[in-house]
Amino acid sequence: RIYKDCVVGSFKNQTFLISIYQVLQEHQHRDSDLFLLDTRMVWASEEGWLEFDITATSNLWVVTPQHNMGLQLSVVTRDGLSINPRAAGLVGRDGPYDKQPFMVAFFKVSEVHVRTTRSATGRRRQQSRNRSTQSQDVSRVSSASDYNSSELKTACRKHELYVSFQDLGWQ
Repeated sequence: RIYKDCVVGSFKNQTFLISIYQVLQEHQHRDSDLFLLDTRMVWASEEGWLEFDITATSNLWVVTPQHNMGLQLSVVTRDGLSINPRAAGLVGRDGPYDKQPFMVAFFKVSEVHVRTTRSATGRRRQQSRNRSTQSQDVSRVSSASDYNSSELKTACRKHELYVSFQDLGWQ
């Protein structure tokens, strides 16, 4: 959400097109690669909170944080003139605390899939396991520690089971 004050200066009779983009890639000698997330048309006289839907990028950032290159805001007048967001009345992070921009995110656990390691603790499984895979298990445990233990217990996941065909008499 971004707060917009009423414009009283040179743009007071204007209509603004406010667009918010996900930055995909930054370049040294040319403009960044951008992905349009949401657009709003507002009058200069409007005042209040503007809401933009950035669900597409926030879901990506949760699953792969390294893709978070930030957001970019653009304000264009009806005549196609690109202007400073402050001139359009938008309050930035240097504005009053109660009017600074912020992001609200709601995530359903079922929508953001996080893979976790699974292991069986049965003796027969451990005895028959190839010893070379034990070093892989150590690296898996360290990556699982990145997650909250309560999340691991409640996560919907597949479980490994040991079945002995000999015990069942199915040799």
